Amino acid sequence: MTITYRRERPPLDDLIAVYHACTLGGRRPVDDQPRMAAMLAEANLVVGAWESEVLVGVARALTDSVYVTYLSDLAVRDSHQRRGVGKGLIAQVRAAAPGASLVLLSAPQAVDYYPHLGFTRHDSAWVVKPGQELRA
Repeated sequence: MTITYRRERPPLDDLIAVYHACTLGGRRPVDDQPRMAAMLAEANLVVGAWESEVLVGVARALTDSVYVTYLSDLAVRDSHQRRGVGKGLIAQVRAAAPGASLVLLSAPQAVDYYPHLGFTRHDSAWVVKPGQELRA
């Protein structure tokens, strides 16, 4: 298996196919193409993992390149997991912003994956979901 990593936005249909082919698709609006298109367009760092002409993984991030990079999505087709594709995508994201800390919120199924790569748990992350009101 030869994987090529490219820092570019993949075609939307290819991106959605990757999400459908892994557990992350259950937590992303994969059936809402305009929203997925906006998610792809507004990320300022996107890396695709390609096997020949097939997109097998994607990392979607927001970064200022010097302080913090938020890895909003790391998606790898189930068929290509446990082959180093996720680690390769993370390495590409880090190479694009080498002076920045890398931060992510783990999918429940991947919570044991990130410590294996050297990530440390951070206990003070907070989330406000769309439509949720801020309290006084």
